[in-house]
Amino acid sequence: MNQFPVGVGHRPNRSTDRRRWARGAAGAFVAVSVLVFSGLTTPVTQAADPVTINLVTINDFHGRIEQTSSKLGIAKLATAVNNIRTANPNTLFAAAGDLIGASTFTSFIQQDVPTIDGLNAAGLDVSAVGNHELDQGWDDLANRVMPLADWEYVVANLKAATGDTAIPEFWVENVAGIEVGFIGAVTDELPSLVSPTGIAGVTIEAPLTAANRVADALSDGNLANGEADIVVLLVHEGAATTNVASATDPSSRFGQLVNGANANIDAIVSGHTHLAYNHVIAGRPVISSGQYGEKFSNMTIQVDPASKAIISMTNVIVDMGTLNPPADLAIQAAVDVATGTANVLGNAKLGTVTADFNRAIQPSGENRGGESTIGNFVADVQLWSIRQDTTADIAFMNPGGLRTNIAFAPDGTVTYKEAATVQPFANTLRTLTMTGAQVKSVLEEQWQPVGSSRPFLKLGTNKELSYIYDPLALQGNRITQVLLNGVEIDPAAQYKVVANSFLAGGGDNFVSFTAASTSVDSGKIDLQSMVDWFAANGSASPDSAQRAVGVHLSAPDADGYDVGDSITIDISSLDFSTNETPAGLVRVSLGGVDLGTLPVDRTLLAAFDEIGRASVTTTIPIGLAGPQDLLITVPTTGTTATLTIELNNATVDMITDTIKVYLEGTPGAAGVTNALKTKLVKGQIGAFINQVNAKCCAPARGKGFTSAEAANLIALANNFASTLP
Repeated sequence: MNQFPVGVGHRPNRSTDRRRWARGAAGAFVAVSVLVFSGLTTPVTQAADPVTINLVTINDFHGRIEQTSSKLGIAKLATAVNNIRTANPNTLFAAAGDLIGASTFTSFIQQDVPTIDGLNAAGLDVSAVGNHELDQGWDDLANRVMPLADWEYVVANLKAATGDTAIPEFWVENVAGIEVGFIGAVTDELPSLVSPTGIAGVTIEAPLTAANRVADALSDGNLANGEADIVVLLVHEGAATTNVASATDPSSRFGQLVNGANANIDAIVSGHTHLAYNHVIAGRPVISSGQYGEKFSNMTIQVDPASKAIISMTNVIVDMGTLNPPADLAIQAAVDVATGTANVLGNAKLGTVTADFNRAIQPSGENRGGESTIGNFVADVQLWSIRQDTTADIAFMNPGGLRTNIAFAPDGTVTYKEAATVQPFANTLRTLTMTGAQVKSVLEEQWQPVGSSRPFLKLGTNKELSYIYDPLALQGNRITQVLLNGVEIDPAAQYKVVANSFLAGGGDNFVSFTAASTSVDSGKIDLQSMVDWFAANGSASPDSAQRAVGVHLSAPDADGYDVGDSITIDISSLDFSTNETPAGLVRVSLGGVDLGTLPVDRTLLAAFDEIGRASVTTTIPIGLAGPQDLLITVPTTGTTATLTIELNNATVDMITDTIKVYLEGTPGAAGVTNALKTKLVKGQIGAFINQVNAKCCAPARGKGFTSAEAANLIALANNFASTLP
C-alpha cells in the first residue's frame, strides 16, 4: 500500500487524462540533469496577457529520499516544488531519468518503491527513462515500475522487438490552453551500461534521429499523431564538462545532439553526467541540474495565449542547500517509515566473515593512508562482480568510500545493513581501458598534491595486483615495480580496470582515470556487488598479506652496485594497523643469497602506509651480477615482494673486486673459485690481466696494487682460466 501522501498541487486522478497524448514506440530514456538557463527572448505581438508556465526539472535522483549532509531528501524537495506550484498552478515537474537505480540502502533494499512513492507524493509529472531505470531490465520497468509510478515515463529511441508501446515516445499536457510536449530519449551507449539480457531484443535508435522525428510529428498540425505548442526534450545524455564548448563538441554524442536538434525542439533538459550547467545554445536552453536532488531547475516560460508563440524562457538553478525549505511533514513521516522498514530488512543475513575486516588506523584514529583488509576485499569483490559479465584485470577502491569496518562480533554474521554502511554512496562500477603507464600513474597519485588535508590516500587493490614503492623517492617516481599475476605490467599494453564512479571521474585527485581510452558504466552499484558476492561465496576471510611493500635502497657508488659494495635495504608496509596477524619477522634475500631474518617494527605511524618496518645493511654477495631479485617474505602473513636490482655485470672491474676480496681472506678461495667459474669466460681473464698490469702500483678502486700483488692476481687469474671452458 502506498504510504506516501499526495503532494500539494498534485492531481492524483489524472492518469487517463494526462496520457491522452502519450503515443509511440516503447523505449527507455536515460535522464540528464537540468541546469539554470536564462536569456532566451523571442519578441511576438501579444493580444493578451501571457500565460506563465513554470517547468521544474531534476535528473539523476538515484533514490536519495533521506536527508544527509549534502542531500536534503524528498520531503524537502517536495516542499520546494510545491511552493512553486502554489505560487503558480501552471507548474509542471519533469525529470531527465535515473530517478531509481544506484540508490542508497533504504530505497535499494525495497526495490526503489520508497523513491517511487516519494516522487508520486511530490507530484512528478513526466520523466525520461534513464539507463538505471533499466538496471533490472525492460520488463521490470514496463511491468513493475511504471504501474507504481503516477508520472509518465517517455522514450522515443527504444523499441521492443514485439513492438511493445508500454513506454511511449512523448507526453503532452494542456496547461492553461498551452499544449506542452515532452519527448524522451536515452543515450545510445545503453548496451554498455546495462545487462544485455535485460534489453534483449530492444532496438536502439540514435537519440538525435528519434528526437527530431517526434518533434516534427508534434509540430505538423496533425492532431492524430499529437500536437504541442512547446516541445521539451528530456534526454539522458549529457555534456562531459560544464563548459559550453563541451555541450557543442561535435565529436561527442551530446554535442552532436545539441548541434543537430531541429527548430521544433524548444528546450533540452539533459542528465547522465551528473553535472549542473545552464546554457543557451542556438537560441534555446540546454540545461542539467546535477544529481541527487541537490539542485533543481526552475524554468519560467511565457507564452502568448493567442498565437501560442513562446515569448521568453528563463531558467535558474536552485541549490537546495541554500534554499533549505522545511520538510513536508507527511512525506517525511513516510520516509521515516521506509527507513524503519529498511532497518528491519537490513538485519537480513548476507553471509559470514571469519575475522574482522578493518580500515587502517593511526594514533589519532582512522588512517586513509594505510593499507587495509577491507579496502583490498572490496577491490576483490568489485573485480569479481565485473568479471561475471566481462573481462577485467585490475580493481581499485578509494579509502574514503569505506565508512566503517565489517566486524566479526558477535558471531561473524554480515547483514545487509552492515554492508550498506561500509559503502553508503551507491556508486556505480565502471570498467576503464588503461595502459600500464596509466595504471602506474594512478598508483603515483596516492601521494596527494601539496597542501592536501590528507597527504596520502591508499587505494585498495585486487589480489592479482602487487607493487613496490620507494617512500623517499621524488613525486612521480615512487612506484618502482608493478606486478599483475606475478608479471611486471607493460607500460604500453592495455588493461581493463574497475573503479567506482567517484574514482573513475578523477575523484580524490586520481586524475589519471580520466585519461582512460574508454570508460563504461556497468550499471552495478557497489553495494549490490557485495550482496551478490556473499550470495555466491557465503563466507569471507581477510587476506593478511600486504599488496604493496615499501623498499628504499641506499644509493650506489659512482659506477653502480658491485660485488662487495655496502647496501642498506629499508623495508616498510609489512603490517596492517589493527588486530590483524602481525608480521613479526621478515626474510630478505638477494639473488638467492640469504641476507637475514629481521624483526619488524609495528609502531603506528601517521598519515602514510609505513607501518611494519625493517632494515638491513649488508655487502652485495660474491658471484652476483646483472639483474638480481631482492626477495622479501613474511611467513606469518604470506606477504611476498620481489624487486629487481640491477648489479654490474661480470666485467673486468668486478673480477678485480672479487679477487681483491679473495686476497683479503674472505669468504675463502673455494667460494671465490666457484663464483668465478659460473660468471667468467677466458676472454674476460685476458682483459683482466691487461688491466692488472695497467693498474700496477697505482690506486685501483680504493686499493693500490704493488708489483707483487699484481703478479699474484695474474697468477690466480691464469689458474682460474685453466679451469674454465
